[in-house]
Amino acid sequence: MTDQSPPFPRRRLLAGAAATSALAAVGTTVLAPAGHAAPATVPTGTETIRSGPAPAVRDRIATARLIAADGDPAGLRLRTDLHERLTAWLAFWSANSPPSWSAPVAVRGTATLGGDAFTLLAVEVRRGETPVEVFTAARSDAVHRATEASLHHHFPTVRRSVGGGLRVVDGSPGFTGATEQTAFVAEVCRDLWGTAGRSADWRGEAGRVLTRTGGPADVTARSGWAAFTRSTLRIGLGAESYQ
Repeated sequence: MTDQSPPFPRRRLLAGAAATSALAAVGTTVLAPAGHAAPATVPTGTETIRSGPAPAVRDRIATARLIAADGDPAGLRLRTDLHERLTAWLAFWSANSPPSWSAPVAVRGTATLGGDAFTLLAVEVRRGETPVEVFTAARSDAVHRATEASLHHHFPTVRRSVGGGLRVVDGSPGFTGATEQTAFVAEVCRDLWGTAGRSADWRGEAGRVLTRTGGPADVTARSGWAAFTRSTLRIGLGAESYQ
């Protein structure tokens, strides 16, 4: 995913949080052939894949190049709503990353055939002039946990795939009590916040983290979930220590 072009200013990516729809059009957009009609709404586990306009080929998420898992730079087929939410997510991720990192210059992943779901495999930034994959699916580290938190902040479900990829579908974020969410809370409390990480006491441990960061005390509330995932992103990326 190495790119020798100059890094984009961070402020250009952050504009995506305020103008997601406009940024979603950045880069080449090729409509899917007319014969590829959108499928009907299909429930998959706790996820619901919604019908809508046919997906389009996207070669960027905000200012970052969107690259397929095999390195193909032609982009991925994604539905408009999912692409827009990914644009807002990447702006949020970058806004809470260390100032020594550039805005993301490349994102690698896969998409389902219908463009309903996206699996994140890597995020590349520049440190100085050096391109670095700071997040990669195969590496289980603080940045991986932090990036998972950022996706929980923007998407209703985040599922780990084989190999460490993070799979999302479009939808409004928030705490639902799903197993993926409660397991995530217990793990990041242990791995990033230094608590006991007791699965049975995930709510209490998250509450103690929120007290430490000055956020709302209840992680299951909308504001508490947003604060917990944002703080976890920042501590995991090394943008803040909360000492």
